[in-house]
Amino acid sequence: MTRLARSDRLTQALRDAGIRMTRQRAVLVAKLAEAEDHPDAVELHRRAEEEMPGISLSTVYRTLSALEGQGVIHRHQFEGASARFEHADAGHHDHMIDVDTGEVIEFCSDRIERLQAELAAELGYDIVHHRMELYVRRKPTS
Repeated sequence: MTRLARSDRLTQALRDAGIRMTRQRAVLVAKLAEAEDHPDAVELHRRAEEEMPGISLSTVYRTLSALEGQGVIHRHQFEGASARFEHADAGHHDHMIDVDTGEVIEFCSDRIERLQAELAAELGYDIVHHRMELYVRRKPTS
């Protein structure tokens, strides 16, 4: 999805939630639409404040909460970190979290998906939803 399409989708979701689109929220929506990483609220606030000084952190939190409620962003609560956010249109993927840097790396593995389905089936279940998080550390180079 393009940045413009994401921005339009986020804006419409806020309107659908009954949230008024202020200039501050428009800047925040633009920053969120262009985010290709998994920023937390404080990082989104920093990015928005670069363009519009004075934006309040509470506006960021309320906006993120409304967008999550509308299902257009996902909140991830990785161990030992503040909640991080990503676009809901990203399609299924899993995450690796670098425990030293906090970097979030997205990955997809058909082998893992098949294995999970096989394991669930062996136990008499179908997978309805799952989330995989791997906490990793880069191997030292020698």
